[in-house]
Amino acid sequence: MKNNSKPANVGMYYPEFEHDACGVGFIANIKGIVSHEIVQNGIEILDNLKHRGAVGCDPKTGDGAGITVQIPDEFFQRVCADVELDLPEKGNYGAGLVFLPTIAEERHIVEHVIESIVNEEDQLFIGFRDLPTNPDDIGEVAKSLMPVFKQLFIERGEETPVEDFERKLLVIRKRIGLKIRSLDFGQKNYFYICSLSTKTIVYKGQLMAEQLRGFFPDLSQEDFKSSIALVHSRYSTNTFPTWALAHPFRMIAHNGEINTLKGNKNWFNTRESLFEGQKLGEDLKRIAPAIAPSKSDSAAFDNVLELLVHSGRSLPHALMMMIPEATSEDIEMSDEKRAFYKYHSCLMEPWDGPAAICFTDGRYIGSILDRNGLRPLRYFVTTDDRIVMASETGTLQIDEKLILKKGRIQPGKIFLVDTEQGRVIRDDEIKNEIIASKPYKKWLDENLIAIDSLKEEAESSITKVDVLTKQKVFGYSLEDIKFLIKPMAIEGHEATGSMGADTPLAILSKKPQLLFNYFKQLFAQVTNPPIDPIREIIVMSQEVMLGPELNLLDETPSHCKRIKIDVPVLTNKELNKLKALKKDYLKSEVVSLVYPIHKIGGLERALSEVFIKSDKLIESGVSLIILSDRGVDKNNLPIPSLLASAGLHHHLVKKGTRSKVSIIIETGEAREVHHFATLIGYGANAINPYLVFETIEDLNKKNELENVSYAEAEENFLYAISKGLFKVISKMGISTIHSYCGAQIFECVGLNDQVIQKYFTGTVSRIGGIGLDIIEKEAGIRHESAFSENFIHALDSGGFYSWREEGESHQWNPQTIALLQHAVRSNDYNIYKKYASIVNDPDKNYGLLRSYLKFRNKKSIPIEEVEPASEIVKRFATGAMSYGSISKEAHETLAVAMNRIGGFSNTGEGGEDPERFTVDKDGNLKRSRIKQVAQGRFGVNIEYLVNADQLQIKMAQGAKPGEGGQLPGHKS
Repeated sequence: MKNNSKPANVGMYYPEFEHDACGVGFIANIKGIVSHEIVQNGIEILDNLKHRGAVGCDPKTGDGAGITVQIPDEFFQRVCADVELDLPEKGNYGAGLVFLPTIAEERHIVEHVIESIVNEEDQLFIGFRDLPTNPDDIGEVAKSLMPVFKQLFIERGEETPVEDFERKLLVIRKRIGLKIRSLDFGQKNYFYICSLSTKTIVYKGQLMAEQLRGFFPDLSQEDFKSSIALVHSRYSTNTFPTWALAHPFRMIAHNGEINTLKGNKNWFNTRESLFEGQKLGEDLKRIAPAIAPSKSDSAAFDNVLELLVHSGRSLPHALMMMIPEATSEDIEMSDEKRAFYKYHSCLMEPWDGPAAICFTDGRYIGSILDRNGLRPLRYFVTTDDRIVMASETGTLQIDEKLILKKGRIQPGKIFLVDTEQGRVIRDDEIKNEIIASKPYKKWLDENLIAIDSLKEEAESSITKVDVLTKQKVFGYSLEDIKFLIKPMAIEGHEATGSMGADTPLAILSKKPQLLFNYFKQLFAQVTNPPIDPIREIIVMSQEVMLGPELNLLDETPSHCKRIKIDVPVLTNKELNKLKALKKDYLKSEVVSLVYPIHKIGGLERALSEVFIKSDKLIESGVSLIILSDRGVDKNNLPIPSLLASAGLHHHLVKKGTRSKVSIIIETGEAREVHHFATLIGYGANAINPYLVFETIEDLNKKNELENVSYAEAEENFLYAISKGLFKVISKMGISTIHSYCGAQIFECVGLNDQVIQKYFTGTVSRIGGIGLDIIEKEAGIRHESAFSENFIHALDSGGFYSWREEGESHQWNPQTIALLQHAVRSNDYNIYKKYASIVNDPDKNYGLLRSYLKFRNKKSIPIEEVEPASEIVKRFATGAMSYGSISKEAHETLAVAMNRIGGFSNTGEGGEDPERFTVDKDGNLKRSRIKQVAQGRFGVNIEYLVNADQLQIKMAQGAKPGEGGQLPGHKS
């Protein structure tokens, strides 16, 4: 941490898994009247948000706090004159706070770069002011990482129009950052420009909320005046905060998390190759990449927002693009507003996740809430023209008699104060003006194509290979048919099953595995709430746009010359329509994913040829690439669809051409929700699971669909996958498939670094694993079983969902179950040891990573220095098993056992019988020390809560259909 940067990957730690939960707020004089009181009120709001900030082991080192105010011209004129810096009149100079290295030689390098670039941009370098700070009361950790603080002042050049000066300061700041990042010196990460503007200035740092005022004496000066004050107190869970990552950023302060960040950044970076704009012109190339590397989700959002604004869009317009309202289920939304959002979905995806964002550009100050409304923002307006907005009420003490109006921001809405016009502008007024600025509905009606309107073409070529053989090639089992495909085809939803899986991880399994199985979905946690995909369906959307994207910084009718599909899973007929597209701006081509078995270079060479062919197609104007594994036969092997899709996606991202083309997957592999989720998460825009449809047709011919026609079964399957995808993305707090595409919300378990870096770039794979050779070998095993001379006319039983002697290994199998039951019933420790030896033997029970963990050889310490077992067991806790998921007797026995040893048992959701709160006649206490609370669940009352030592709030998983842990309806 001595270089003042986020920590690097160490062992199994990855800093990208950090989470924020912050306090944010602002105060403004609606009429734009500047005063020192507004600044002081802003700091008071910040002080009262200190509980939303965090501290580490050093109780005086905070995660970050800061304030944005308008340029305090009167104050700057005075203090700069004191140090012989001659400032021009307000508006003709820019000011900014700069963090600099503490080593003098390195600091001088940075200062020289700053002055040089200012001069290169034909602006006048006025100089630096040493910013007064008082670090006496901050923590030692913060002090050890503290940079040198200086204020930078730049005068507008004679050739620069006043209206272009703010934009020029952006270019200067970006160029300085790019230059510093290209240099090599020890304290490079100390450098950071908090802001550089003619309108606003930021004071922030790795501070606690209550330390800001004392640390920056400027803030207490009577002539330090502003009509706005935007404040933020940062809570960064399990992270190592830095001075630079404190909020506010240049335009925003953010409470929440952007869950789709990887995808948003990848898509934005690849769009930069198309950027053109009259406002920034050739400067666009000189300041790319717009998103600074190794910064937080909030910093990335801020980078994109300011580029959109400086390229010509208004601040509210840019925010409506990045955080759109939910439109799919809102029947009250006007056609014009719906058209605005649909048009802009042709340009970019939402930055999705729970977000409450306060923003300012010096004139406007306001807030926007994401479509889910999971981060509250409350406000009140006073009779003396003040507006106060914050994460909660009570942040500023104001006489109730002065309060004119109270309220809270609604999901998807914007609250805006215009200090020049001196009024609060309503959400509908803001948006109606923006919506009416261009004929978005007309453009959509004339250019956007619904897939249903395309002509139906001939069926895809059918190979001579029968369905059963193809099923074997792609790893189908009887369980896939029975437990996955048939329930979805017949009933329109996934089959339900009990919680838990005791089969091996894919990397540890002795059975060939599909590549999908090496990826584990990530789920919302800590401060990041999931969405209920059943009750909150109104905020969710699976709509996808296909075809090329155009310049994000412009708006023309051609921007929406795209194809709209309602769901990302295509029927065979829909795919055939896309295959026939040969328009100038919508042209498709198929790229085969099959290759000869004995091909020189094997899988890696085949993938390279897919990428090369795709590059040539894009150069020729193709805008829809269909990756197809049709055509497998005795001599040709399929490339795993996930490997091809993710590999091509990242290949095109790196080349900057990804936004010119949509990737559509025609595959025999995908059949369950996780398969579709991984394909979409790694960049597939749409998927056609042709072998599923062939399988359903085969089942229909065999009369195995319970009088459901093929057409109904196909529709049911699509509906089931749609519901399943909603369930998956909702667990990460994501609302739209558009945002989920390319967001790669996964962790890999079992692929090596070479495969990850080239084909799944940016994915975490903590333990390493197999390479392309094993992936190809496992595909070859499936292929060989399909075309073997000893062909068996039946699918493998599977044994994944149910134990089979020749199937997949299970930790709970007849041997382990019998031994455990025998040991418990007979109270025979020797039998238990036999059971334990099997469970702990990695040769017999090889499904878990922990089976392979071993202690390093180290010198023993005296047993007297070891905490006794009687104390260690007091930290033991049982799992949160609900009453009903196990029997009354089992549930109470666990509670008694934990109470006897001083540990913790858990009620699970659903309450607890009050009789268990007191000791029974046998002297046993059946009370669970951990009480669980689930939203809207039964059994939670005051008596239940006060009889808890710990409370757990349960999110997003429960024993109900559509949720993480599913119980069959008949199970009581």
